[in-house]
Amino acid sequence: MLEKAIIGMASLRLISGSIEIIAALLFIKFNQVEKALLINSGLALMGPTVLLLTTTIGLVGMADRISVAKIAWIFAGIACIFVGVRSDS
Repeated sequence: MLEKAIIGMASLRLISGSIEIIAALLFIKFNQVEKALLINSGLALMGPTVLLLTTTIGLVGMADRISVAKIAWIFAGIACIFVGVRSDS
């Protein structure tokens, strides 16, 4: 039997991947760089959100097996990822 957290995490990733594929098909359909960039900017917002949500679901699923300090370190690592990929413009 699959854990609820695994089902939630996998579902989010499947939805995210499906949206990415649909966006690629829209790029081809519209065949315009301006529209492709607009679609791509929407995807840029979705990626970090999915990362944060899947990590949160996973940590909630492991909450009884992992210390609060380790959870804090994991979220600190995610914060470092967001700072590292942030645009400075």
